[in-house]
Amino acid sequence: MTEWVVRPDAGRPQGHSCAHAAEAGPTPIPESRTCLECAAQGRDETRLRLCLTCGHVGCSDSAPGAHATAHYESSGHPLAQSAEPDDETWAWCYVDELFLQPRNSHAPR
Repeated sequence: MTEWVVRPDAGRPQGHSCAHAAEAGPTPIPESRTCLECAAQGRDETRLRLCLTCGHVGCSDSAPGAHATAHYESSGHPLAQSAEPDDETWAWCYVDELFLQPRNSHAPR
């Protein structure tokens, strides 16, 4: 299980906390390997995000659909982590609007 903490360069004044990070459970199994909403529209988006509550996989805000954010807005699930295959190790809290990193990590990727 990954324990998440606020990343030092999270874009907020130092000391800002995120209660959602402490509440994160085990990483869920991804529902898919792609953004299903984009696939239904004939697009194969990259920069995928995994909902840390339910396993929904959606595309990032840089994609036309921004389906990961749309999932947060409809579900209220606060955390998503990068689902990129290049070993990105960060998560985003939609509520607190800040980046998170695994507790044992020292350098953001």
